[in-house]
Amino acid sequence: MTNNRVNEIDLLRFIAALSVVFFHYSFRGYAADSMSVMPYPMLASVSKYGYFGVELFFMISGFVILMTAANGSLRSFVISRIVRLYPAFWACCTITFAIIVAIGEPRYSASIRQYLVNMTMLNAFMGVPSIDGVYWSLFVELRFYALVAVILLIGRIQQAQLFIVIWLVASVALELFPIRKLRFLLITDYSAFFIAGATCFLIWQKGMSLVRATVMVVAWGMAVYLSTKSLAAFESHYNTVMNSFAVAGIVTTFFIVMILVSLRCTGLLGKTSWLLAGALTYPLYLLHQNIGFIIFNIAYPTINAHLLFWGTIIVVLISAYAVHIFIERRFSSPMKAGLGSLADSIQRLTLRLRGTLRDKAAQRS
Repeated sequence: MTNNRVNEIDLLRFIAALSVVFFHYSFRGYAADSMSVMPYPMLASVSKYGYFGVELFFMISGFVILMTAANGSLRSFVISRIVRLYPAFWACCTITFAIIVAIGEPRYSASIRQYLVNMTMLNAFMGVPSIDGVYWSLFVELRFYALVAVILLIGRIQQAQLFIVIWLVASVALELFPIRKLRFLLITDYSAFFIAGATCFLIWQKGMSLVRATVMVVAWGMAVYLSTKSLAAFESHYNTVMNSFAVAGIVTTFFIVMILVSLRCTGLLGKTSWLLAGALTYPLYLLHQNIGFIIFNIAYPTINAHLLFWGTIIVVLISAYAVHIFIERRFSSPMKAGLGSLADSIQRLTLRLRGTLRDKAAQRS
């Protein structure tokens, strides 16, 4: 740690984001759904496994979100999540929409209504298509935040380990005896990763214990099972062959690395600041997919595929840096202060209304 920041998490975030970028650019876009006209076979056999970067994101999120919620304040948690998510999202969604409207046709299109609903980050819950396909993982994250918020609301965040165990048991049970609505609420398809990440935070905070070790082993088993279970559908959709042992190895590596981080056994990596890499991750993830595919579709094959591939990665990295510098760093602090003032005003109004209701009740009695 440096200044109360787990440095390795920033590096892992960036690696996860880059793996998704490589997955999209050198495999996914050309492999299915006619998203990109440019193949990049040089990396495809390896980068097709890059979609597991999202699962690593979920694991990291379990760690970071429980750390954020550990002080027990629902207000602080909600404000921190809004400030973390929305400024960069608004900027990236707007940039993506503008580029789609300007040069995205005929493969990509978006309406004003679709854009405005997307800006709420709740469009998936309203049945409105996303401006960019990568937003799907945000909707999974929001459901996880909601579960944490409920625990904060009832004032039981200090019993997080108990809730993690209950969540894990329920996830295993729902895998054996599926109930669709409960699976949705408990994010069963990805819960093993969130649970493992949250447990890693408890290990980092309080040390290893028999309960935490058991949770990690069961979560690992479930994560490997779910990841390999989905391969048949993946292979069918993308007309490719996946190695189930490679997938199990990737997932196992995530668990090993996160446990090492939790036990503070990462040596120089943990002592080095990766703050900039971590800061680029979110806008890079939000910006890269459709914008990159649109560039490929316009420029290929006129421009050499290698130059186009690596040049586009540099462009989206620079764009992510610009969003971080000119949007996140500039507006996050004022937004946090404004939300804090708004929360104070609402709290004062609520107390005043309660007082008025009490006075009226006393007068009637």
